[in-house]
Amino acid sequence: MELAQVWFVLVGVLFTGYFVLEGFDFGVGMLFPVLGRTDERRRVLLNTIGPVWDGNEVWLLTAGGALFAAFPDWYATMFSGFYLPLLLILIALIVRVVAIEWRGKIDDVRWRARCDAAIMVGSWLPAVLWGVAFANLVRGVAIDADRKVTSNLFDMLNPYALLGGVTTALVFVLHGAVFVALKSADEVREDAVLLAQRLAVPAVLVAGVFVLWTQVSYGKGWTWLTVATAAAALVGVAALTRAGREGWAFLLTTVAIVSTVVLLFGSLYPNLMPSTTDAAYNLTISNSSSSDYTLKVMTWAAAFMTPVVVMYQAWTYWVFRSRISVDHIPPSIGLKSDRSQ
Repeated sequence: MELAQVWFVLVGVLFTGYFVLEGFDFGVGMLFPVLGRTDERRRVLLNTIGPVWDGNEVWLLTAGGALFAAFPDWYATMFSGFYLPLLLILIALIVRVVAIEWRGKIDDVRWRARCDAAIMVGSWLPAVLWGVAFANLVRGVAIDADRKVTSNLFDMLNPYALLGGVTTALVFVLHGAVFVALKSADEVREDAVLLAQRLAVPAVLVAGVFVLWTQVSYGKGWTWLTVATAAAALVGVAALTRAGREGWAFLLTTVAIVSTVVLLFGSLYPNLMPSTTDAAYNLTISNSSSSDYTLKVMTWAAAFMTPVVVMYQAWTYWVFRSRISVDHIPPSIGLKSDRSQ
């Protein structure tokens, strides 16, 4: 396997890690109105992700950096052609970060309500737009001979892409509900378990249609395995949450996300961005990668640094593995940050 192909796989792995880890962060924020009916319960939700959410976002930064260095043409074409949706994602992530960090800085009900609204919007918007963006990558967009995307925003809001956005939103909110059930206790856990059981049905139906559409229209022979794996994993979530096996249920939502991302990248290969204008204008692994020397340097750097980052993040999850309940929340926020509670 050539280094360009290796880095195509590595970019896929980085985005997979991002969607798995940041996916439940999004899900927790999206569930604020449902599971966070009181300020104490919302603080429980925030504390489930408090020690890890910023580390989860590192996967996106690394994926973007790898994309820029390994496939500069892919990076340039995608980020210029998908400028508006990616800008909206960036703004939403910034708003969400600020709201999480500043929510506990002012002891005022209206201030916290605004921050909660920002967290919800900053979670819903990326959850939907990431699905729309990746569905358009697989479907293809109009690219001309100069490697510029000539599709407009309305072209990208096609039925397949919109279904992709609904799919990622539903799967992330299910992933988040299972994570809350895994990390919380008492009534918050009970409500999260019940919610996960209810969310599993629409998630299975919508995601099932999306992965089947992807497979039939763009998939390869071997990607049928990813379709079956994703469907089976989502079907098993409801049964496991009902049985009180949140850990196994969380593993299955993770498997479903991983299988779906593998399906998307597998459907792309060997293309990076298919052109609906002319197949001759497709961005491929071979015509859009950096030099062999650049890829060699990147490979050595990744070989040394990746294990360190993974071990540190695994240690963080282990240290903060305990469940959280309303009883752990102090009666008054004062000027403390939610991150430290």
